[in-house]
Amino acid sequence: MTNRIGKTLFVIVMAVSIAAAQPTRKFTPPRNISQHYHVVHDWPIVPDNTMLDEVSAVGVDSHGNVFVLMRGGRKWPDSGEMDKTPIPVATVHVFDGKTGQFITKWGEKVMALPHGLTVDANDNVWITDVALQQVFKFSHDGKLLLTVGEKGVAGEDTGHFNLPSGVAIVKDGSFYVSDGYRNSRIVKFSPEGKYLLEWGKKGNADGELNLPHCVAVDDSWKVYVVDRENKRIQIFDANGKFLRKIAGPPFITPQSIAVARDGTIYVTESGNEAPPDETGVLVLRPDGSFIERVGRYGNYDGQVQDPHWVAVGKNGELYVADFAGKRVQKFVRGK
Repeated sequence: MTNRIGKTLFVIVMAVSIAAAQPTRKFTPPRNISQHYHVVHDWPIVPDNTMLDEVSAVGVDSHGNVFVLMRGGRKWPDSGEMDKTPIPVATVHVFDGKTGQFITKWGEKVMALPHGLTVDANDNVWITDVALQQVFKFSHDGKLLLTVGEKGVAGEDTGHFNLPSGVAIVKDGSFYVSDGYRNSRIVKFSPEGKYLLEWGKKGNADGELNLPHCVAVDDSWKVYVVDRENKRIQIFDANGKFLRKIAGPPFITPQSIAVARDGTIYVTESGNEAPPDETGVLVLRPDGSFIERVGRYGNYDGQVQDPHWVAVGKNGELYVADFAGKRVQKFVRGK
């Protein structure tokens, strides 16, 4: 009996010693995950025999209809020239924001590699195409109304873009284009598509840009630019004068931005699966201070892999385009 007790004590002492010798793994708690928003399950209702492809962007019209922009199987090439042939399938799918029911689809044989989408106050749909180097304005039902930029031709003058990423429309009908992956500038146009002004060059000083990935305008006409590679949001007046910047909590890879009527700012953040988890939609106060994060990394409902775009409905609901996850999700406040 004595020998058995002695052996037991020896095993316990050795186990404690080995455990003590192991390096302590630091626990990093997830960034404040929202307790106010929850995902709406089974939204949207995708038609039978239909799968969403890489979802690049999402927008909401005044009726609560949700426009989902997809690439129809077209990929951004790792190297070489982009395919400029029209995508044969519909690139825009429209769903009822409340019920998730499928309404219609359009955009086949028009775009080659769509990137950003914005719905203006008149329910027109604006889309940027990085392969065609163009910005398109469509009617609510997909009729082409305006094209800016020369098809397939890159440039940095008043009539060309170089991989344009997003569009923001002002109340008077003028609009800003974030241009983009190569030019690192913001260009403003009249409602008819006439060049008005531009600002920005590549760099990291105030007012300089390094891949302006998305642009938005608030009710006071201030311009918000996702300066992705500089990991910040820059805010300008209507003519491009630098006002201030938001560095986030900090940001890791900010992708898109939406500004609600009350000034609340929503920024999609693509982190990674390794801890700490940074992925989701960051909710910020108008002064840029952090409130909470909606979603986290993953592939279950309420989780996202690569949130590329966010849109805000009139009741504060969030629609998140998950590029790598090939889906769009709806988040609402409340229980």
